[in-house]
Amino acid sequence: MIEPREAKYQWGQRILATADLINDGSYPDREPEALLVSTGTPGEIVNVGYHEELNIPVYLVEFLEGGVVGCLEEEIAPA
Repeated sequence: MIEPREAKYQWGQRILATADLINDGSYPDREPEALLVSTGTPGEIVNVGYHEELNIPVYLVEFLEGGVVGCLEEEIAPA
């Protein structure tokens, strides 16, 4: 069993996207491979969960443009 990695960021924290976030099929109302959020877009963490198999934090981020998107730590940075 893999021990859960401690979350680096917290609920309510303001962040910036550090990469273009592309639809991987998780958003059926958007085209596959569509740009969801551009690099540098500000947002706020609205929930922190864990990927069940990998035990890594997954952040639900509400972006000013793009809505709510699930992000990994390497896709966001503090604002």
